[in-house]
Amino acid sequence: MTARGPAAMDDGDEKGGLRAALSGLTTRGRSFLAAGIAAAICAYVLGQADLLRVGLLLAALPLVCVAVLVRTRYRVAGTRRLTPSRVPAGTEARVHLRMENVSRMPTGLLMLQDRVPYVLGPRPRFVLDRVEAGGRREVSYRVRSDLRGRYPLGPLQLRLSDPFGMCELTRSFSAYDTLVVIPRTEPLPPVRLAGEASGYGEGRQRSLALAGDDDVIPRGYRHGDDLRRVHWRSTARYGELMVRREEQPQRARCTVLLDTRRIAYQGTGPDSAFEWAVSGAASALTHMLERGFAVRLLTDDGTAVPGEGASGFAGSTQESAESAGLMLDTLAVVDHSDGSGLSRAYDVLRGGNEGLLIAFFGDLDEEQAAVAARMRQRSGGAVAFVLDSTDWGQGDPPRAGAREASGQRLRLLRESGWTAVAVAPGTGLARCWQQAGHQDVAVQSAVGGAADGTTGFSGGWS
Repeated sequence: MTARGPAAMDDGDEKGGLRAALSGLTTRGRSFLAAGIAAAICAYVLGQADLLRVGLLLAALPLVCVAVLVRTRYRVAGTRRLTPSRVPAGTEARVHLRMENVSRMPTGLLMLQDRVPYVLGPRPRFVLDRVEAGGRREVSYRVRSDLRGRYPLGPLQLRLSDPFGMCELTRSFSAYDTLVVIPRTEPLPPVRLAGEASGYGEGRQRSLALAGDDDVIPRGYRHGDDLRRVHWRSTARYGELMVRREEQPQRARCTVLLDTRRIAYQGTGPDSAFEWAVSGAASALTHMLERGFAVRLLTDDGTAVPGEGASGFAGSTQESAESAGLMLDTLAVVDHSDGSGLSRAYDVLRGGNEGLLIAFFGDLDEEQAAVAARMRQRSGGAVAFVLDSTDWGQGDPPRAGAREASGQRLRLLRESGWTAVAVAPGTGLARCWQQAGHQDVAVQSAVGGAADGTTGFSGGWS
């Protein structure tokens, strides 16, 4: 950001600036003024001319400092730079401040202060010595937050002070920046799970257009095309050399579903179940994007991010970084929803062709477990990480039969084709990720490699 300093007042601001300067008298300046007035009163009562002169001198000094400070015309430009502007929770970012004197006269003592939210640390303050005309000064400070979110930095405040410390004037720059603290992400190990289309490799498959002559969509011949791909019937029809259309690469799809229902989670803070789920969703979508998948983030209220392109998925490899940033920014500020069910998310998924589904569920009652079970029928493969309040609840111990009911809901998900993993407090996502892979291998071995008979899906994803 760039802004002009307090010296940019015009004559119309003189009266208001003088009033602000008087209100900016320091304790020292107020003490001098009060002592001078008291000495003048005593001199008048006692008839002491020398005491009157001392009193006038004491009272005049802070007033002269105020007048000089108001008449000072500094022109100062300030810039702020964040490196980086998006950091994971618990990671430090550095803020660089640059002050430049763009006037023709040197400045006096300057005190620089940047306004930051209390969760980022103490408010940074710097003292800058005399800055020559055209000179610049650079300072920096670090910020850190264990809580995800979007935090405004600024406005930058510049405090002017006279050499005697009698008066201080504060002016604020207009611009500010935003620091985005995204959830912590955890590197995930490569595992083998059902749900990836055969031949994806780095997240891609091939859509062949060579089913037959009637199905071919030809295009004009280009230099370097293989002559074996020439389509002679179309060449004769159009009178120019035509070739069969090349295989069209398609990105493998993955939907990361995050359950944000308030009633599904207990507890607050960085170690709560909800924060674990948010961090898990961030880790999963980052991992899948690195594997070449087109990923979208879906919440229980039906909101899909990035929301552009086909069915809300990222459109191309070039957009992956931008899409990842958008989804992580969304997770940085995601909060509990007031919804009570997963029906809106199910409506989004019921169209089918969603590819792999990775879900992070909170507490599921019998009805919502049934809705989640139906989601699996619309997806090629599904992995669920369930954070049940039986394990994550704080305070009172779980009621009798609660743990048994939780186990029944997990069995319901697994019977419907989900690879369901119960997440215990303090367990890392990488461990749960491996557990899901082992569970899936065991299921495939038990049923001959086809757990639910879904066609078109085999192999694994990593």
